[in-house]
Amino acid sequence: MRPLILGILLVLSATAARADAVDRLRQFLESTKLLRADFTQTVLPKNGRKPQFSSGTMAIARPHKFRWQIEKPYPQLIVGDGERVWLHDPELNQVTVKKQGAALAGSPAALLAGEGIAVLEKSFVLKDAGVRDGLEWLDATPKNTDSGFEKVRIGFAGIELRAMELTDSFGQQTSLLFSKVERNPALAAATFRFVPPKGADVLGD
Repeated sequence: MRPLILGILLVLSATAARADAVDRLRQFLESTKLLRADFTQTVLPKNGRKPQFSSGTMAIARPHKFRWQIEKPYPQLIVGDGERVWLHDPELNQVTVKKQGAALAGSPAALLAGEGIAVLEKSFVLKDAGVRDGLEWLDATPKNTDSGFEKVRIGFAGIELRAMELTDSFGQQTSLLFSKVERNPALAAATFRFVPPKGADVLGD
């Protein structure tokens, strides 16, 4: 009986040692006000076309501010300043702007730049998704069917952000891997401001 009891205790101990991924997200949000990282992105179209690859840098200032800068293969910049979201395409010299407001609530950006678990649970169903590839995964399913996404997964190593996987409403899958992750670095306020370049076409709100 003793080996059996010991085995049960070891299993229970191992289970208790691994925090639920929802707790990982909570810990991440509570301990991270600023974030900076490099990323590589892979988009897998549903129609079987070749994957699309891109890379760049991202920064977050919670709550509600973010900067997503694609550098390769084609430059593109997205900035959320807390009131508006700006999308700049340098090649077209075009800027699209939208009010941030409720649009952020059900978006993947809200999972990292939002106010906290209690607010997120109003927009997402959060669920532990187990361990895969050495990471602890969280499933976040938007409650709003008009969010444009079916599911978002976030991968943590401890409370360190390592990966995201997004499935949009058209079945297209996007995978993001983060590297050189810095939590709470010194970030200039200008990081989250955007002024349209002179001569750019500005569309939207």
